[in-house]
Amino acid sequence: MCPSDTLYTLSTPTKIGNVILVGAGPGDPDLLTVKALRLIQQADVIIYDRLVSQEIVELFPSCCQAIFVGKEAGNHCVPQQQINNLLVKHALAGKQVVRLKGGDPFIFGRGGEELEALQPFNIPFEVVPGITAASGCAAYAGIPLTHRDHAQSVQFITGHLKQGQDQIDWLSLARAKHTLVFYMGLNQSNVIRHKLSAYGMPLTTPIAIIEQGTTPHQRVLTGELAKIEELAQQAASPALIIIGSVTQLSQQLNWFNQQPDALTNIEQEMQRYG
Repeated sequence: MCPSDTLYTLSTPTKIGNVILVGAGPGDPDLLTVKALRLIQQADVIIYDRLVSQEIVELFPSCCQAIFVGKEAGNHCVPQQQINNLLVKHALAGKQVVRLKGGDPFIFGRGGEELEALQPFNIPFEVVPGITAASGCAAYAGIPLTHRDHAQSVQFITGHLKQGQDQIDWLSLARAKHTLVFYMGLNQSNVIRHKLSAYGMPLTTPIAIIEQGTTPHQRVLTGELAKIEELAQQAASPALIIIGSVTQLSQQLNWFNQQPDALTNIEQEMQRYG
């Protein structure tokens, strides 16, 4: 049901509302959790990011207030402090606010920072995890992030550092039998290659860049660390960089991009046998 049309103001709230931090997953609407979909449909206000796919936006109830606060590298549509203020404003007005983020809100999503902003106002909150881009996009590209023959560990790294500070332990990242997943790393591909190579990773190490993972527009670019800059120039955000020998498995396990051909073959076989 749609919420009532009652007007709320900060000066005369009927009751305090709440904020629910919800992960929308990597793009495919079928990857929303059941709980995420239910809360989206019950929301009075949905504040959502650029990485929330259009297919998921189309699931928003017509009676809710949808507020786009999308951000991308070098172009912050709405500053973070203003997003925090929106969450506080609507919750204090008695609304149920869904803060919808692509992937998982606690993995490079500033989810913790936004919840901290609610605490001085005693606004109740809840967190609904989502499928993070690393696991979702890798799975749809046929890349197991861990594999007994290739990698016994995996690490997620952000390509955006606070105030440009390099706090990454590159020596640790360059070790063998290890999968690296760089979020938002396209613009830092030259740094990634230089640092990993300097700390001992061979330039022949296999890599993959997954563009618009889990969506019908998904592209998987593969190559070696030596060519990472060239591949990054061919890709557009949103994209993930995966480094490690597991990426070699994409060619044989890339089930998602093979689906149309597979369906065609099945249809042909059905026609052949009546």
